[in-house]
Amino acid sequence: MQNLKNKVHLIGNLGMDPEVKKLENGGSRAKFSLATSDSYKNKDGEKVKETQWHNLVAWGPRAEFTEKYLKKGQEVAVEGKLTHRTYEDKEGKKMYITEVVVNDVQMLRSPNNV
Repeated sequence: MQNLKNKVHLIGNLGMDPEVKKLENGGSRAKFSLATSDSYKNKDGEKVKETQWHNLVAWGPRAEFTEKYLKKGQEVAVEGKLTHRTYEDKEGKKMYITEVVVNDVQMLRSPNNV
């Protein structure tokens, strides 16, 4: 059970092309979003579709992979871990963000194959 701690698996569509930044230490960081959708029937029997948006970050070779191969709209499977962090915005207000740090990503379908 040790390997099951803080593990996230998501399948969804990219909401944007990955934004890759080259770091001073020579590494890379990619930020991108992933939309996952689910549907259910409400009390009136109508089908309701809900979409959740997830912030993802990939480091090093995974960041470079995302830059080279992933595009907005593409369906991917992601495995990673949840992280929470805080920062201060330009006005000094404390902001909270939850991200999935990507350990593995697999391309499932490109936007053209949907």
